[in-house]
Amino acid sequence: MMRHERLNALLDLLAERGQVQVDEAVEALSVSPATVRRDMDALAEQRLLTRTRGGAVLSSVAYDLPVRYRAEHRPRQKRDIARAAGRLVSRGSVIGLSGGTTTTEIARALAGRADLGEPGPRPNLTVVTNALNIAYELSVRPTIKIVLTGGVAHSRTFELVGPYSDLVLGQITMDVAFVGVNGVDPEVGATVHDEAEARVNRLMAQRAGRAVLVADSTKIGNRAFATIGGPEVFDSFITDGDAPEAARRAFEEAGWSLLTPQPAPGEGESESEED
Repeated sequence: MMRHERLNALLDLLAERGQVQVDEAVEALSVSPATVRRDMDALAEQRLLTRTRGGAVLSSVAYDLPVRYRAEHRPRQKRDIARAAGRLVSRGSVIGLSGGTTTTEIARALAGRADLGEPGPRPNLTVVTNALNIAYELSVRPTIKIVLTGGVAHSRTFELVGPYSDLVLGQITMDVAFVGVNGVDPEVGATVHDEAEARVNRLMAQRAGRAVLVADSTKIGNRAFATIGGPEVFDSFITDGDAPEAARRAFEEAGWSLLTPQPAPGEGESESEED
């Protein structure tokens, strides 16, 4: 397991349990006690956890990690999802992108498309987003028009929320919107940690001709605090090929249209790192 994967896994354990002892993390992550202690110390320096005697407790600011700390988690799967999402976008489209690492990967995939980079009298793509990091990354692309919703910045997700976001989204329409989430359950639907974020995401989906949920398979079965909606909101759900067959059947039986892209030929991830 690579270091960034261990750090994410350790924070996931803390999010689930509230506190973790070193020996519990050793068993869960299959690494040495010395490695766990170093990882806990590194996360404590970033104020993402608080060290205790023999372990760590969840920091009050760590319930939803900033994009910069999650960007390298399951990158191959997110690239697969981004490629599948890109096939739904044609030149001249108006698309919506919520915040999140998967939607950020979609933005990068679209920015690299040759047909969207050709100069012309009009933008080749219009992107409506409430994510500051996505707007920043795409703003250097002269052939892509960026519409930022406005609102109050969420410090942990770089997303703008609140009535200003609602006002802008209420005045526009989009061809397709891609919405990322913290969890998705076949019965409960898509969920996020923050109720203001859930409101913006739902409105973005409702203002689009086609709303697409995007989430890697580790989000399946998770339930966060605030619900966005299910098949009544989203036309389809793109996840990666690691989604268990039983989970796919459960979503389909609940009325979801599930898409599972294939990875790019020859692409893979290194699964090990020296302790």
